Order: sequence, then structure tokens, then C-alpha cells
Amino acid sequence: MTLPVWVAAAARAATEALLGRPFSVVQLLELPDCDEPFAVSVTSAAVLAGGEQALAISHCDPGPGLDITRGLEIWVCVQWQELVVANELNVPSEAWLNLVAGKGVGTLGSGGEACVSRFARELLSRNLYPLVPSGRGLQLEVVLPRGRDLAARTSNAAFGVVDGLALIGTQADVQVSASPDQLHQTIEQLRRQSAEPGFCGAMTLVIGENGLDLARQLGLAAQPLLKIGNWLGPVIVAAAEAGVEQLLLLGYHGKLVKLAGGIFHTHHHLADGRLEVLAAMAVREGLPLDLIRQLGQADSMEAALKMLEAQDPELVRKLWYRLAATVEHRSAAYLARYGSWSMAIGAALFDRQRRLRWAGPQGFQQLAVLGVIPEDSPISLSLP
Repeated sequence: MTLPVWVAAAARAATEALLGRPFSVVQLLELPDCDEPFAVSVTSAAVLAGGEQALAISHCDPGPGLDITRGLEIWVCVQWQELVVANELNVPSEAWLNLVAGKGVGTLGSGGEACVSRFARELLSRNLYPLVPSGRGLQLEVVLPRGRDLAARTSNAAFGVVDGLALIGTQADVQVSASPDQLHQTIEQLRRQSAEPGFCGAMTLVIGENGLDLARQLGLAAQPLLKIGNWLGPVIVAAAEAGVEQLLLLGYHGKLVKLAGGIFHTHHHLADGRLEVLAAMAVREGLPLDLIRQLGQADSMEAALKMLEAQDPELVRKLWYRLAATVEHRSAAYLARYGSWSMAIGAALFDRQRRLRWAGPQGFQQLAVLGVIPEDSPISLSLP
């Protein structure tokens, strides 16, 4: 993964420390070029003396080809600041984030601004803005203790970047599951699982490693679990062909929301439209026009959700119930294009903290049968 990813992970850990939250060695980041959260390790995080600042440390592991930053120690110090600029729609802008180039971070000329790519700024925005309390901004200082020494081994100076390493990654090095070979392997595994002695006709499809981990925590391993990639449509059809009668789709909301828009190959290179789908659901639910405008201009699904919950939690409950129900409806309609099966398709969605939050009518019924929904579960907020 590129350097900005490790900076963002430390920044998120430091911000959580400033909020008084317990330290987590694994930070789940929303990446601009990936549809679901990605786990990034952080070494430590703590509030500094006086409680006004927090510091977190991570160590860069760039993978092959980027040896110069391997093992690079990254310090990120954060503190609250007054939000000087706020637009009338309360849409997040760079004004809420004051990025300070500490020691070892390259600047555009001596004493200039930090050299930070658009990707790095978007990464920070996606992962920090949802944590920032309303009306506040965040000052973020990045320190790379070995940055100046390492920069001397690069051509940064030829491009006007001095005093350290630039945060110029243009993407995160993440593994995707979009190849036809991956689809073939998934379908073969599905057929094997459904042919096992004692198969009861129920199966859970989990999207990615985060979904698989959450499913196991919830106890969904009582029935077959199958981790899938982005080929949701063909796998749904294959499940029906294999004799599955009850199919539960468990996934990150930023992924499953695409199904509500009729997008059944969910890799971001092929289609996105998440916020557009959310805005369309908001229109159907009758949300006020000013809120719908804000949805369309939000930086991410998480930012949109935070904004809505701050203004009207009841509207959010109705909106996400409609969205989960629409995922179920559109999935059933997709299946009907290819044959007549009676397979019931349920949908359950989790947020970026891997909390099970919403389910459609079929999804809730299937989860209840499995006994994984306690009475005080947050998912109950999504029921009509």
C-alpha cells in the first residue's frame, strides 16, 4: 500500500484517541479506489499531556517495488480547531482539515504547503470527516522522522519538493476480486457446499474478508458461508441453480447499495453510483429537497449517513430500510430474468465499523431464524 494509506490509518487512530475511544491496532479505511473497507495496522495511539492533542504511529509496508518507504515510521498528531469556513449546505470541504507538514514531509518550496496528492487528501477526508464533531475542524500534523534523509535519494528536488518525502500516492495497492477465474472458482465452491450431505438449503454470501469475519462473529457459520467478490449477479443465479432456497447477502453498505441500483457486478472500475442510488431512495422516501441535495454532494456514503443521522435519525431509519428492501427486490428481479426459482433472497448491511445495522424484510427474517439478532441490536432501528 502507498504511503498516504499508512498516514490515513495513523490519522484515524489519533482522531479516535482524541475522541476518547479505545485504541484499535487495526483501522478500517474507506479507500477511494476500493468498494469496501480495507484493514490497515497501526502501531500505537495515545492522548498527549493536557488532553488537547493525540498522537498515533504507523509503519509503512509498501510491498514490492517501493523499498524506500518500507518500514518508514509515521507520526500523526491531531487536535481540534475552530471551523472557520462552513458552506450553507454543510457539505464537507477542505476548510475543516488543516494539514500541517511536519519534519520529514516534503513541501512545495522552502516553507511552502505540504506536497499532498488529490488521492491522499480524498483518503483523509473520507476517513476523518465522519469522526469530526459538528462545528469543529481538525489540525493534522504529519511527521516522517526519516523523511528528509530518504528524500535525498529521490528526484523530489527536481520537481520543487524540498525538506522531505511527498505524500503523492495516486491509488492504494489493494486486492480486487473481479476476474472471470475468480467467478469460476466461486461457483465451483458454491456447488460443492450445496452438494454436501446434510445441506439444509440455506446459505450466506459474504462480500470480502470484512463480511466473512463479521459473519463468523455473528454465528452465521451455522449454515454454509461463501466469500464472494464482485460477481454478485452470476453467483445469485448459480445459487438458485444449485438448489439454495434461502440466500442471505451480507455486505458493506457501500457495496450492497449498488444492487439497489441494478448494478450486479460491483467493482468500482465498472460502475459506482452509490450516492446517486442513495439520493434516488431519498426521493422515494420523501426526504426534504435540501437534504437530498446534500446527499448528492457528500464525499462518501459514511459522510452522507453522518449528515442525515445528525439531522433526522427517523428519516435515516426509513431510508435504509427502503434501501435494504430494494436490494432484496432488485436481486429477486435479476434472478427472475434467468429462470423460475422460489429462492428467497435476504439482505443485511454493515457499516464501516463492521456493525450490523440494516436488513430488508427477508434478511431480518433469516437472521432471526438463525438467532443472531438480540433484542437490543442496532439492526432493530432499521425495522418498520
